[in-house]
Parts: sequence; structure tokens; C-alpha cells
Amino acid sequence: MRKTFTPALKRSVVLFSILICILQGHGQAPTIVFQQAITGLSNPVDIVNAGDGSHRIFVVQQAGTIKIYNQALGFIGDFITIPGVTFTGTGDERGLLSLVFHPNYATNRFFYIWYASTTGGITSVHLDRYQTSENNANLADPNSKQAILSIDKPGGFTNHNGAKLNFGPDGYLYVATGDGGNGDDLPFNNAQNGNSLLGKMLRIDVNTPNPPFAYSIPPTNPYVNDPDVLDEIWALGLRNPWRWSFDKLTNDMWIGDVGQGQREEVNFRPAGNTGGINYGWRCFEGTRVNTDAGVPPCNPATPPNYVPPIFEYAHDANGGVTVIGGYVYRGSEYPSLYGYYITGDYLRNHVWLLHSDGTSDRQNSAPTSLFTFGEAEDGTLYAAAGSTVYKIVAIAQAPTPVKLLSFTLRQSGDYNEIRWKTAMESNVREFSIQSSDDAVNFASVGKVSPSNQQNGASYSFLHFTSASKKIYYRLQTIDNDGTFDYSKIISTSSRNDVDPIKLYPPAGSSMLVELNAPFNGIRVINMYGQTVFKQATGNASGIIYLNTAGWKKGVYILIGDNGAGHVTRKFLIQ
Repeated sequence: MRKTFTPALKRSVVLFSILICILQGHGQAPTIVFQQAITGLSNPVDIVNAGDGSHRIFVVQQAGTIKIYNQALGFIGDFITIPGVTFTGTGDERGLLSLVFHPNYATNRFFYIWYASTTGGITSVHLDRYQTSENNANLADPNSKQAILSIDKPGGFTNHNGAKLNFGPDGYLYVATGDGGNGDDLPFNNAQNGNSLLGKMLRIDVNTPNPPFAYSIPPTNPYVNDPDVLDEIWALGLRNPWRWSFDKLTNDMWIGDVGQGQREEVNFRPAGNTGGINYGWRCFEGTRVNTDAGVPPCNPATPPNYVPPIFEYAHDANGGVTVIGGYVYRGSEYPSLYGYYITGDYLRNHVWLLHSDGTSDRQNSAPTSLFTFGEAEDGTLYAAAGSTVYKIVAIAQAPTPVKLLSFTLRQSGDYNEIRWKTAMESNVREFSIQSSDDAVNFASVGKVSPSNQQNGASYSFLHFTSASKKIYYRLQTIDNDGTFDYSKIISTSSRNDVDPIKLYPPAGSSMLVELNAPFNGIRVINMYGQTVFKQATGNASGIIYLNTAGWKKGVYILIGDNGAGHVTRKFLIQ
């Protein structure tokens, strides 16, 4: 069971050209920038959240220390320093490489780490479990270590350690391993060897130990009845899947797999796929048949169940040399970014916004030495490069001349009434109301002509439907020149665990209020009991934008009237 990875300093810098698909069938991709958020770090290689409702951010440093930050990215403290990792400094692919929290972390306090160490000339990769202190949620117990899995790498190679851990929607732990090191997976051909755990996607059950092992094999793993393939293996043929993720909404799997000397690739597995597929390495590098010197022809020429990448780029000036896998954006702060998978290159400052059909948009805003991406509980995306963590921010390329005050809906037996209100309009061609069953794929259900009044207007649209399932809506505002923008997404019903009123921190002179249940109206009072804002919402849910310009610093209370009582939320204007 061996594994190898190549994150940052990937081979010598070869020129990079890219196989880019022109965006078709999708709206214009937003422009993204990387906004400095945390500085002064030492080789940050992973950014994760605990999924426990605390909204904390955990930053993994390669030398072994994990740091904790609050939702506002204020430093809380050091979580733990892992002993026994081997890391000699920038360029070394060993060290502490990944962190993941158990799905039931809020109750069992378990978290898992992946690291590489070298002893006696043999490099091994390790999966260990630790537990957070019972009395301090911001401090792990260093004595709680339980070894889960160790893989010795043959040949004395120290690179290609894979490194990313993720729990799947099925509750099992997925581990992406590299091929063990050295060029072209020579001489061992680990990635295509079913008796090696290197160059694979593994899936194990850490909730059910099977002594003497600290884990068991899920009975639905694809090779449990194949004597030529180890039971832990979920998929074969990976070179160095340094960063990969699950889409938190659809559960699709996205894998950024670092290439050799010519191609970088992103692999995609739809949710519900039963595994047992082969991503092709070393027979293929991307979609290129690997004819490098010393690599014997593959037998068969096409590996069984080979699945090509959905996206690849070559090593030239248009691309890069090391792909860094990312995440699908599922946050609410940037509606135009919603549903895009974001991936980048370690060296070239290039970042791509992808769809699952392989269409892409390349931009040049990534920081140099991009090493990893990370996701907060609310879907905010981050990236780490050098000694800095950056927040990924979407900026409008050409904002439409409309200021939206609210976007809400009211449910009835046979229809949903969609309402929106603007503060100003000019040169608007039309409003398009779009609906979706999954919050990913939207289609227009109607269009409304604008008033183009300087002081704005109020609108209403009836969507007749007998569907009892949850329906998502968004508003597309289209300018006369074809430029368009989207509102935030609202839905006909909310999950029970969703806060009925969610407040977002003020941004400039605007503050977003998300009503996740029907309310007749909302109002805001200051610390003296004076009403500073009031709006009737007509038993609707949705999005309200508060104009906080001119409000004094201090504590305010938002009050929502739901007909049966009131829901209050306190917030601060600084």
C-alpha cells in the first residue's frame, strides 16, 4: 500500500498550453480575484472546516501544525502539532498533507490526518485518527492518536504522496493516493497494479474496525470479489491526485490529477457512480497515449473501464505545470459564481471555471505558488499560496444598471408568486424568472418587461405549478447590450435545520437578510427602540437588501413577523 504525490514544486518548469473549450450553453463566467485573508503562515497545504456549525477554518501547515481561525478569519490558536512528520522545507513533498473531520465530529470529536515521513530510507504515508479535547473544542488531544493505515513506498522515492482526505455522502472515508514517486511510475507501475494501494482512490469504513485492522471494507466496494485487486480500492490509474473534492450539493467527485511532463487533468465522477473505473495512468497522461521512453505498451492498450478526464491542458505558456484541484462554489455571496468548479495551476497564475460538461473559462488572477483550495461551511472558497490564505471573490464584469432591494416568493396551492423590488433601473431589456429542481440547472419560466424608472419599481410574476417538490428560483436581469446578472437563489421550502432568518455581515452600505420561512414583514430597531427600517413582505420568503448607509455604529435588532409571533435577530453595525 504505497502512495505518492506532487503538489507544488512539480518537475522542472515546462512550457504549458491548454486545451480549452469555449463556453457554450452557459452564462458568461464571472471574473474572480484572490483577496488576501490570512498572512504569516508556513507552507499552508490544506484548508478545511469541521462541519459542526462553528464555522471555524482549520489551516494545515506542512511542517505539522494545524491552526484555527473563526468565521471572520480571526486567529483562535494552534489546534495540534503532529509529531513524526518529515518535512525539510519548500520543495519537499512530504509532511502533514491533509485533514478531515468525521461527519459526526460534533458528537465523537474524531478527525483524521494524512502525512508522509521517512525512516531508515523508507518513505511511508500514514492515515491516523485523533480526537479533540473534551473540555476545549479548540485543542486536540495529542495522546489520542490511533493509527488507521500506513503504506510503505518502494524504491526510496519521497514524492507523489497524494494527500487529500474526504468523507463521502455514504459516510465512508475516501483516500486519494499517489503512484509512489519517480517518473512514469517506473519501475513498479503501481497505479495499474491491483495489488498496490498506490495511484488509487481508496474507500474504507473507519466506523467499523475489523481487528487487527482499524477499519473495514465497505461491502459495496467494486473489487471485493476480485482476487487480483485489493478490496480497499475504489478506482485505479491516478498519478498524483494532490487535491480533489465532492460537490457539497450534488455529491459529484472532482479530481485534480497532476501529470508528468505534458498534460494536467481534471477527472469527474457523477454522484451514484459505483466505482471500479480506471483513470488511465500510466497508459495515458490526460488523453495522450504515454509513449515515454522506458514505458512498455499497455496491455491491453486501453485499460479496462478507462475513463478520460473531462478537462486537460498541456504544458505551454497558456497553461501551467501542476494542476491544483478545487471545489464547486456553493456559497450564497456570489450568485454568478454558483455551480462553477474552480481549479488552478501551481505556477502559471491561471485559474479555470469549469462545468461538468468540460466547458471552461480561463482567467489569470491566481497567485503564484498556488498550493490548495478550501471550503468553509457556508460555501465560501479559499486558496493558499506561499504563506498566505486568500478568499475567492467574484466581481461583476459589467454590472447591469439595476439595484435590487428584495426578491421573495409566496406559495399558494397551484402557483408560486415571485416578487421583486428595485431601487433604480436604466437601460434594462427584460427580467427573466428562472426555476430549477436542483439549484444547479435553471430554465426560464417567464419574462417581465422593466419599467426603467429611475426610482425603481415593484414586480410580481405567477409561476403556475402543481409540483409538490422543492423548487428553486433566481432572477436574471438582462441589460440592453446583453449583459446580465443573477439574484441570489430562493426556494419554495427550506430544510428544518435552516435558520428562519439569516443575516449576512454588512458589505459597504448594504446588508443581506435571507428569509427562509414566510414572513408578513420585517423591521429594524436601534438600541433606543427607534425603527430605522420597515418593509412588508406579504407572507413571503426570500432575499431582502437593507441599505445601511447613514446608520450609526451600534447594536440593532431585526424583527420578523410571521403571523403567529416574532423572530428576532441581533446584529452590529461597525
